[in-house]
Amino acid sequence: MSATLIDGTAFAARLRARVAEGAQALAGRGVQPGLAVVLVGDDPASRVYVRNKAARTVEAGMRSLEHRLPAETGQAELLALVAALNADDAVDGILVQLPLPPQIDAQAVIEAIVPEKDVDGFHPINVGRLSAGLPGLVPCTPLGSMMLVESVRPDLAGLDAVVIGRSNIVGKPMAQLLLARSCTVTIAHSRTRDLAAVCRRADVLVAAVGRPEMVRGDWIKPGAVVIDVGINRVADPAAQSEPQAKPTRLVGDVAFEEARAVAGAITPVPGGVGPMTIACLLANTLQAAKARRGL
Repeated sequence: MSATLIDGTAFAARLRARVAEGAQALAGRGVQPGLAVVLVGDDPASRVYVRNKAARTVEAGMRSLEHRLPAETGQAELLALVAALNADDAVDGILVQLPLPPQIDAQAVIEAIVPEKDVDGFHPINVGRLSAGLPGLVPCTPLGSMMLVESVRPDLAGLDAVVIGRSNIVGKPMAQLLLARSCTVTIAHSRTRDLAAVCRRADVLVAAVGRPEMVRGDWIKPGAVVIDVGINRVADPAAQSEPQAKPTRLVGDVAFEEARAVAGAITPVPGGVGPMTIACLLANTLQAAKARRGL
């Protein structure tokens, strides 16, 4: 058996098209949703990510507002910018790119963003609304992962779901989303005893630990849906024998070829969860723009 590949790139393209339709409908009412992205410092990965976000925002018919601050920016200066964006009626979504330099308290910055513009879904009020099953803005990566799960398994009621990773960004909100779909949810982590055995129970397995190919094929329950959130850059053995090959390659937290032989459906890396994150950011911005205007 070879698992069905869950094509996150194609799904994200369809989602972005729907968001663009929604933005066009708002434009007919004289509204152009605005997304403000704040980048502090010059981290290469963050810089590329912010550039991609800006391009996709404009493609969707929204206004992209970028604020680039030097790495030595102080917390008070950043909080002042957040306050200005909170008060700017042209801004519907605010995203402060993480990680932040060590002199800035990231949690203080997250809490300074008004919840209705918190398109990352990290504000404690949005976290609480998700936990309580109330409508709100949901973190983009778990939201996109949930969409991919339901694209191949629409009815999740009663299934065993295991989330490896307990971060506030992915693991915890992913567990809440699965629980809301009536799954029986286990959150596993670095101190879980016999992690492989826990994973083998999972009808839905979400790996979000940041350890390259940690989840092996014999950890997978036959027919399970496997969502690989990990993006890890590792040395590429092919580069030694092929001079034209890149020295590194991207892999997930799951040993893809091993898992593909057992799972029922699986996301690849790259091309799985990654494209969904930006698409869901745009969807959250559209949602925020409509909610702020009572639409």
